[in-house]
Amino acid sequence: MSDQFDKPKAVHVETVELGSQESLPNFDHIDEKKLVRKVDLRLLPLFIVLYLLSFLDRGNIGNAKIEGLAEDLNLKGNQYNMCLTIFFIFYASMEVPCNMILKRTPPRIFIPTTVVLFAIVMICMGTVRNYAQLLATRALLGMFEAALFPGISYILSMYYKKNELLIRQAIFFSAASMAGAFSGLLAAAISKMDGVGGYEGWRWIFILEGLVTLIAGLLAYIWFPQFPKDADFLTEEERAYVIHRVQYSSNGSHAVDESNEKAVQLPMGEDNSNDRKWVYAVFKDWQCWCQLMTYMGILLPLYGLSLFTPTIIKSLGYTRTKSQLMSVPIYIVAALLSIVQGFASDRTGVRSPFLVFNYICMAVGYIICIVLNPKKNPTGIYVAIYISAIGIYPAIPLNIVWNANNLSGTYKRAVGIAFQIGCANFSGAFVSNFYRTQDAPAFRFGHTLVLVFIGIGGCFLAALIVGYNLSNKKRRVAMARGDYNGVTDEEFLKMGDKSPLFIYRL
Repeated sequence: MSDQFDKPKAVHVETVELGSQESLPNFDHIDEKKLVRKVDLRLLPLFIVLYLLSFLDRGNIGNAKIEGLAEDLNLKGNQYNMCLTIFFIFYASMEVPCNMILKRTPPRIFIPTTVVLFAIVMICMGTVRNYAQLLATRALLGMFEAALFPGISYILSMYYKKNELLIRQAIFFSAASMAGAFSGLLAAAISKMDGVGGYEGWRWIFILEGLVTLIAGLLAYIWFPQFPKDADFLTEEERAYVIHRVQYSSNGSHAVDESNEKAVQLPMGEDNSNDRKWVYAVFKDWQCWCQLMTYMGILLPLYGLSLFTPTIIKSLGYTRTKSQLMSVPIYIVAALLSIVQGFASDRTGVRSPFLVFNYICMAVGYIICIVLNPKKNPTGIYVAIYISAIGIYPAIPLNIVWNANNLSGTYKRAVGIAFQIGCANFSGAFVSNFYRTQDAPAFRFGHTLVLVFIGIGGCFLAALIVGYNLSNKKRRVAMARGDYNGVTDEEFLKMGDKSPLFIYRL
């Protein structure tokens, strides 16, 4: 079997490797932990930086508003909220197409190009003179940012096994939490440049953060990884092993206990074709719709928090600078808890119990915000925002990885992840209109609507838990009855996650 490593075709394990374990190469001599660390060091630092800058660029308009953006551009009525809304419309609409393009193009070219483009748009945003120009730049920003998050989420799923994926996704997503922290710190510092070059302080927030993003995007052309089969930072043998271990995880690793000797009889690998059937399969799959609604129940309060926390804190009577700075520790705590929960979920192998806990925290936080009078108890509102953040930020990577874990067929997973993330991001368009100026400082209208969506998402979460349990039970019964006797390994694998050997992860 080791002779296979002397031939270039060894890296083509990804193209669909079917059959039992006995027909696959032997990688026993490879130090798996060392290889995973090597992949970590190449992927995670860059992914964290790029996503931090991306989230910073989309959310800094909230900080700019505090520094006078709305007044300087003479925004009227709901024009500011429309600038938030237009971003999400373009962002959500482009995520599925972007992941379909990514599946067919070199990641090192496609993703960095989108980063460079949204960096240029961000710089241009610092020069806008009216509502129309701000609206146009926000639309372009949404279009170009759409590729990054679902694209990186998909790339991570190509490099890591199921029980390794969440902690990496959590570390990567913690960049969003840190962006919230940095956003407040940077805005407080950059706003001091008010008047430099004839520009207001809020303009410098856009320009300087855009310049940093541009530099990162240009460097990404050199450092951004390709898919495993073309990864130039790995040896040919390491590339083959990365592909093999992910494919084994995709089918056999939790269909039965890996310690069970019968596990070697399971077919391994997954369909890696670009067959359009996988696109249609996403839209016909009940779990994809339930995962979407569950994710929307998390993402809507996320955007409410990231876009309006500085405004909410300022409405409690604090100064501009203090409002920016008081939002910082919220995001730091959320980032740390995201990583801790990711580690715990990967170690235990379960997803849904942690997600239930996250939903409870979100609901409790928003209920407190609705019940308390912000003028009489501003500290209570501030604590409630903490509680909500503890639920929201760890839930984002958890929900995405749970969805990825339960999708088989690399094209279906690419489209399924983008479908979940993309469609749920339309919630940003909703929430940007929930928090109205006339509702300050209580913002009960916005808080109540967010709580309703949390409740809806919780119902779909319950449906997923029940549905996965019933499906797993039916598959075990069908296999025990011999309903699939005579079905070949290749036929099993082409069923994707509908195979009776594919057990949904709970």
